[in-house]
Amino acid sequence: MPIKVLAKELVSQIAAGEVVERPASVVKELVENSLDAGSSQISIEVKGGGASLIRVTDNGSGIPTVEVALAFRRHATSKIGSISDLNSILSLGFRGEALPSIAAVAQVDIVTSAAGEPAGSYLAIRDGVVTSQASQGRSRGATVTVRNLFRSLPARLKFLKSRSTENSHIANVVSQYALAFPEVKFTLSIDGRTVLRTPGSGHLIDSVLQVHGLEVARNMLEVGGDRQWTGGVAGSSPGVTGMVSSPEVSRSSRRHLSFFVNRRWVSSRMLAWAVEEAYHGLLMTGKHPVAIINLTLPPEEVDINIHPRKSEVKFRDESAVFAAVQKAARQALVKLTPVPKIEAVATAYRETSKRRPPLPVSAVSHPTAQLPLGPETPAASLPVLRVLGQLLASYIIAEGPDGLYLIDQHAAHERILFEKIKKQKLQPEIEVQGLLEPAVFEVSPQQEEVLKAYYEDLAQFGFSIEPFGARTYLVRTVPALLYEKDWQGMVTELLDLPSGDKADFSEKLTVSMACHSAVRAGQKLSGDEMRELLRQLEQVSLPNTCPHGRPTMVHITSEELKREFRRV
Repeated sequence: MPIKVLAKELVSQIAAGEVVERPASVVKELVENSLDAGSSQISIEVKGGGASLIRVTDNGSGIPTVEVALAFRRHATSKIGSISDLNSILSLGFRGEALPSIAAVAQVDIVTSAAGEPAGSYLAIRDGVVTSQASQGRSRGATVTVRNLFRSLPARLKFLKSRSTENSHIANVVSQYALAFPEVKFTLSIDGRTVLRTPGSGHLIDSVLQVHGLEVARNMLEVGGDRQWTGGVAGSSPGVTGMVSSPEVSRSSRRHLSFFVNRRWVSSRMLAWAVEEAYHGLLMTGKHPVAIINLTLPPEEVDINIHPRKSEVKFRDESAVFAAVQKAARQALVKLTPVPKIEAVATAYRETSKRRPPLPVSAVSHPTAQLPLGPETPAASLPVLRVLGQLLASYIIAEGPDGLYLIDQHAAHERILFEKIKKQKLQPEIEVQGLLEPAVFEVSPQQEEVLKAYYEDLAQFGFSIEPFGARTYLVRTVPALLYEKDWQGMVTELLDLPSGDKADFSEKLTVSMACHSAVRAGQKLSGDEMRELLRQLEQVSLPNTCPHGRPTMVHITSEELKREFRRV
């Protein structure tokens, strides 16, 4: 094929692919434009996972009539004017690529009005070309409407995930900027439902309350430090502000770590490592904190021009940044600074009292299980074991026909319960436990989208969950296995997982139920309890590993014992 210059339309769509990856990318770019325009109120409306409609309305400075069409030309921007400006970027956008990239892959309409203009402007762009322009009344600000995203690119459209997954990504974008700009009032509506509304009070704790819920907000600690950066000399450090969770609150993934550099939302493994190092010795392995960290430093100390979506940055002095973040977070944890008082909280989080007598165990009917069992797995044989005792309140010591066995009581019980739950799921009824008082359960915007997607799966396992206000739910029944266990923590962990297919979620739910229902390490067991646990372990099909793949037991053969005692 001979070398030729690509058509302008093809170049635009290729370039757009670097900026507009999915509907959430469009929301991010438009919200950043609104923030750069000095908006104090930003409203985001999406439908169809963002593929059908995205509308962002703000009360910012707007675009003058004579510049509206120019704003949709590639590399047209008001943020920078020369190469030297790249060293002092404080705005969120600067490349002049967002609006033309969006217009290249969607139908775009904008209504905007700048201060001092008698009337606003309306502009319609189709396939990157202005098709209509007229005057239209509007108060100061801008409304950008994006319809039929990727409709002209079927190859890109088919790679979008489910509606709930795309909604979750959008909710995450808006939530991040609500945390970065607590003085801005954000409203997010998804398919006609308001899923996030922040007060714009200027207090970070108010945004944390709306994004993460009351349980997290009441356990957050303020991070404060020197806001000045003296620049590349020994002893200098960036300003670090924000909030981190007390060790009482943890999550099973790093999705709740939010980092902002001069209020730009960024992704950074180094910053995540710095925060987690601050929790060294305070959190269990596999648990992660909630954190909102904003770094303030001169723009020349950070390079933000290394990624088309501006999601990654490079620091001139990474070691100083790492040390500053780790030190600030650690100081907050050591001091355990009280959280600022949360005013006007309408819903109080209440746990069902464990001291109250349980309601009678009942049963809930559901269709036949949807868990794919796959080919029948041959049962692994386990020798008859005689219990000798318990070690460190975590391991059962047993004698077998060929030596000594150390059984991890938690892992073994996990395997037993995992197979029990899978079999119970095949039955027409499963055991559930009613709560004397319904428990109030709060979720974040992202978690709510996952909950709505897998509501039926939770119900089939015995959870009775019903809406109770904005992002608040009542739990009336839980699986009998989880009664008086940390079922709230289990559900929170599940809702923090990325959306996948239903079979995958059911499998993770089964594993999580088994984990949270099993006896814990450090729990003393009687002789009868240990013997019963081993009896049940003998009956499962895969007794040698827990559902997570860890071994349930260690075998020391008679020959190994003889060799260690030099009897060979």
